[in-house]
Amino acid sequence: MTLSMQQITASNFAYQHLPFDRFLDDAAALGREQVELWGIAPQLHVPQLSDAEARAVRRRVESRGLTVRCLTPEQVMYPVNIASPVTWLRASSVAVFRRAAELCAELGAPLLLLTPGRGFEDEPVEAAWRRSVDAVGEIAAHAAALGVACVLEPLQRVESNLVNDSRTLAAMLDEVGAPNLGAVLDTVGMAAAGESIDDYFDTLGDRIRHVHLIDGRPTGHLAWGDGELPLGDYLAALDRRGYRGAMTFELFGDGGYAFEPRPVVERCLAAVRAALPASG
Repeated sequence: MTLSMQQITASNFAYQHLPFDRFLDDAAALGREQVELWGIAPQLHVPQLSDAEARAVRRRVESRGLTVRCLTPEQVMYPVNIASPVTWLRASSVAVFRRAAELCAELGAPLLLLTPGRGFEDEPVEAAWRRSVDAVGEIAAHAAALGVACVLEPLQRVESNLVNDSRTLAAMLDEVGAPNLGAVLDTVGMAAAGESIDDYFDTLGDRIRHVHLIDGRPTGHLAWGDGELPLGDYLAALDRRGYRGAMTFELFGDGGYAFEPRPVVERCLAAVRAALPASG
């Protein structure tokens, strides 16, 4: 068995300035079977979305022959930081993710994507680490009770001072110790840390349960061909290591993608199709 095009999800990361149904229509037309949903206003604002509204979203998704694979609440640009030393901000951030886990259950999404947050730059990193571990553990436990798994994504150093590579990601997963908590491999974050696909699998093994497959220079959230990262090498390594989970193009507004996202997604799909090992 080799990597397949059907592992590539659709995602609304580049659709924030378009109606949500436009994204769903494009996803279906481009032959996707699963979607990763970016939980951001105005499309899917986690604190605002009711259970009934989430069920309506699920019906809109399923009416096009799609299913929700992963919910990824916005958690870097928004004031959401589970490691914050500010008590009210940390508490409200944990509440956002607890609510997101509940929405996963309504959406039929098996995965909730988390990031570790950050502490103040002038405080001991151990203090922020402890806050993050405690918060991730609380969120994972709440998600487990709902039948939802979580995946934790490392961030670039400009985004977090806690988890920036496979080694620190493994350390946090070990410390949390939740059986329903896995890892995200983000190709740009990986490249920014000077790591490879094999480094990630050597460190994390089958705990890698989700992939953000994006180009960069080496950073950015770029379409394939707009950066300098080796797509063919990445796909060959993922195939060799037996990865069979979902892969998402996490495309943001870089390069004007949000003005007309479908041709950009089509270009990414064509690049992957051409680079897949054997037949996909």
